[in-house]
Amino acid sequence: MILYEYPFNERIRTYLRLEQLFKRLALLVPREHALDHHYAIQTLFEIMDVASRADMKSDVLKDLDRHKQTLNGYRGNPAISEQALDTVIGQLDHCFNQIAENAGKPGHALTENDWLMAIRSRIGIPGGTCEFDLPAYFHWQHLPAAQRQAELAAWAQSLAPLAEALVLLLKMMRDTGTPQKVVAVGGQYQQNLPQGRSFQLLRLRIDPTPGLIPEISGNRLMFSVRLMRLGEDHRLHPAGEDGSFELTLCA
Repeated sequence: MILYEYPFNERIRTYLRLEQLFKRLALLVPREHALDHHYAIQTLFEIMDVASRADMKSDVLKDLDRHKQTLNGYRGNPAISEQALDTVIGQLDHCFNQIAENAGKPGHALTENDWLMAIRSRIGIPGGTCEFDLPAYFHWQHLPAAQRQAELAAWAQSLAPLAEALVLLLKMMRDTGTPQKVVAVGGQYQQNLPQGRSFQLLRLRIDPTPGLIPEISGNRLMFSVRLMRLGEDHRLHPAGEDGSFELTLCA
């Protein structure tokens, strides 16, 4: 099954982009080839660019605090385990304190590294990191893999609190949804969202065997799914046939 996710607001869109970048970074750093580490550094810069939004830090802190207040409301409920509640609230507190205690935007400490910033200024230029442009960087790429891995891990550590908070927030949001099987008649499916409840994320699981690709669009009031198929011209075309998939709406 292939899982597609569609955010209903810009905040969740940013969270998902950062999640993808952190996953890529986690895959690249343990590798040994210098080219993998080049893309690890590029990913660090992409994370910094996304996380540098003026409201990014405050959005994460507000979401962590909102979840904490919601969970505290379950205190004394006999159907809720107090131990499990304490564990999750402790995780929320830990993430909140880690981010709040770091001055400036996430990754701000890396901007004080002149060597990294020299690479950052050139990496967006096609071929801009050649040895004649950045000899010190070229030298670094020839250092032992273990040394490069250690330095990359140290640089990534400054972004670790944000990564940990996003993992927790996205997990809690995804856990709110209940999967349901639906059928797109003629390749089209549309659903109005319930009034009085704000959904933040749509998750769609579909069997890749029939070759159907969901094209999702939506807002806070409704969403639609159109099933497409990749043609011989490498363009998407409406499938025009019935297709089934699993939908989950997360608040």
